[in-house]
Amino acid sequence: MRVVIQRVTQASVEVEGKVVGQINQGLLVLLGIEDADDHSDINWLANKIVNLRIFDDQDKVMNKSLLDNQGEVLLVSQFTLHAMTKKGNRPSYIRAAKPEFANKLYQEFASELHRLTNKIPQMGVFGADMAVSLLNDGPVTIIIDTKDKQ
Repeated sequence: MRVVIQRVTQASVEVEGKVVGQINQGLLVLLGIEDADDHSDINWLANKIVNLRIFDDQDKVMNKSLLDNQGEVLLVSQFTLHAMTKKGNRPSYIRAAKPEFANKLYQEFASELHRLTNKIPQMGVFGADMAVSLLNDGPVTIIIDTKDKQ
């Protein structure tokens, strides 16, 4: 699994002109899933995301987590995070999981975030053409790949 995490003061996702998910302070999580991903990736990554100390404390030091701040999550599937650009100029998405498998893990990932935060994450619509809007706070943007554990 590969994610781009953005600390936001607000974010929303629209499908066909209608807002399907929106949050205030919290994290916008763009999630890419590949065939090699499984439940261990879900568990490790969800725990990492909710416990990342990337929110300011009273001294303006990034020392608080999403859990500490009781922030929200907007989760959006994004297969293009697994684009391979080694050959030519047209990205290959062969590493991205097939839709049936990816949607299953996407839903399970959302369930794990819900379990960890006691809040239902706002979500995009899997496979839809989405318009994502955000106000990046900081800006703070972090990329994590479960295969690298970095």
